[in-house]
Amino acid sequence: MGMDISGLSALDLSAALRDRRVSARDVMQATLARIEAVNGAVNAIVSLRDADALIAEADAADASVPKGWLHGIPMAIKDVSNAEGLPTSMGSSLFADQIATKDDLFVSRLRAAGAIFIGKTNVPQFGFGSHSVNPVFGATRNPYDTSRTAGGSSGGACVGLATGMLSVADGSDIMGSLRNPAGWNNVYGLRPTWALVPPEPEGDNFLHQLATAGPMARTPRDMAALLDTMAGPDPRHPHGFDQAQSLPQIDGGAAGLRIGWLGDWGGALAMDPGVLDLCSVALGQMSDLGVTVEPLNAPFDRAALWDAWVTLRSWSIAGGMSALYDNPDQRNLLNFQVCWEIENGLSLSAMDVHRASVVRSDWFKVAASLFDQFDVLAMPSAQMWPFDVALDWPREIAGQGMDTYHRWMEVVIAASLIGLPAVSVPAGFGGPHDMPMGLQLIGRRGSDAMLLRLANAWHAATDWPGQRPPQI
Repeated sequence: MGMDISGLSALDLSAALRDRRVSARDVMQATLARIEAVNGAVNAIVSLRDADALIAEADAADASVPKGWLHGIPMAIKDVSNAEGLPTSMGSSLFADQIATKDDLFVSRLRAAGAIFIGKTNVPQFGFGSHSVNPVFGATRNPYDTSRTAGGSSGGACVGLATGMLSVADGSDIMGSLRNPAGWNNVYGLRPTWALVPPEPEGDNFLHQLATAGPMARTPRDMAALLDTMAGPDPRHPHGFDQAQSLPQIDGGAAGLRIGWLGDWGGALAMDPGVLDLCSVALGQMSDLGVTVEPLNAPFDRAALWDAWVTLRSWSIAGGMSALYDNPDQRNLLNFQVCWEIENGLSLSAMDVHRASVVRSDWFKVAASLFDQFDVLAMPSAQMWPFDVALDWPREIAGQGMDTYHRWMEVVIAASLIGLPAVSVPAGFGGPHDMPMGLQLIGRRGSDAMLLRLANAWHAATDWPGQRPPQI
């Protein structure tokens, strides 16, 4: 073959397949060999399909007219989403043997573009908590130090990318599940503007506006291509919208963009030593791209944001999962985090939810005024370095106690609460274990293409994934 398939970007791989410089069979064989070599150490790819069946599907791709830019490219779908014929365990013993009978909406779009689904990527139980460990498959480990967590809930996807088992991957993000693990694994993750990638048209489609699927990759260019495939309105979803494709806008550089540096929210957010310093250095390098960076004071009350976030998140989770909790046999198989969210959500009154939504609305107005001054708001993608994989969740950061299982992820909620797009870009390495850290770049609604353009300029200047791949 004469090329390192596992090191190619998805778009370069697509071009090689299109030009027949490599076959889909070659790509599948190389992918399966890479998984065989490294997945045992990191546990990122789960529910891997039979190799002979995958080779046969690759041969069929070689013999057919290309469907789209993903034609013949292996993908593993995050194990909270449905891909027809594959298990959707969601990391729960309750659903370990559940086989999807249809694709979720965005998965059907990936399949239509030619992707070959090889299996799933590992997650925490039901995707709760940024630590991809569950009773079905165990823990996903960080490829830069396998004694550390990979983060989550898109931990398996990020590790698959970082180790070359995948060239591109889907993720999802309620509370940083694309951004936190992207930063901790030296790859890119985009939380799109909410509803640009429409949620499944099932259950309530009006009230709950927190979770979204999004793209992950080793390059912003690949991420833009994947976003363009996943995005677009669906007539069954009331909030979906259309916007111009991102990949054609990826070039042009970052000169003239204005970044407001929010850091630790005016000292309110605990940070591990070195996190802010590393991100500040990265922002200094961005200045070399023609970007201006200014520090910002905390623009909104931290406690009000957190209370609104916890209320709306728990209300959403209880609305979707209370039936499991109501069944004692099923409740016994739910972990502490899931039960905490459901119990908290069930305790809320309608006026509790209303008050939280008013706070969310107030924060949206304040953020809108900030975007009159800045194009981008910046914060670290995590408040701490990757922690011990044996922990369930961190109890403190820099000596400050964490009062919930997810308080240590508070840095991500400013974007999540109001549906803003946010891209996590690699910021470099640091901390006591020399681990990766990310920087989240947040834009106004609909500014996804601009954020990807900034990320692409940053990638051209640094290429952290290429400069520091994991030695595994």
